[in-house]
Amino acid sequence: MPRPSKCRRVEQLPGYTYFKPAGVPMTELSEVILSVEELEAIRLRDLTGIEHEACAEKMSVSRPTFHRILASARQKIARALVNGEALRVEGGNFKLAQYKLKCVSCGHQWEGTICRRRTLCPLCYGSDWQRIDT
Repeated sequence: MPRPSKCRRVEQLPGYTYFKPAGVPMTELSEVILSVEELEAIRLRDLTGIEHEACAEKMSVSRPTFHRILASARQKIARALVNGEALRVEGGNFKLAQYKLKCVSCGHQWEGTICRRRTLCPLCYGSDWQRIDT
């Protein structure tokens, strides 16, 4: 019996969670489900260009586990692109990283998670904020 998988660390929730081919009605599409941690692996390695070892450390997993997550994500994305399927990002076994944040508008500081499209200042509801590195 395999041991339970370790919870993966994700820095931010995706801003968009559904992608589909243009011009094809949703009712005619099959879906490929990409987990949040698979998308995080793609973001870290392919978008930011960080090496596997550093990516694995950021996600709190071993390097071989990171490689398996990344390979699975790439295979799902390739299948969706080649076969004209929709890609849905949802679920997975992850925990969100907590950051110290500061509102640029009102100066309020708080600790929370990051989602580029949904993170708002809890005091003024402004969307202009920045991370405070400690």
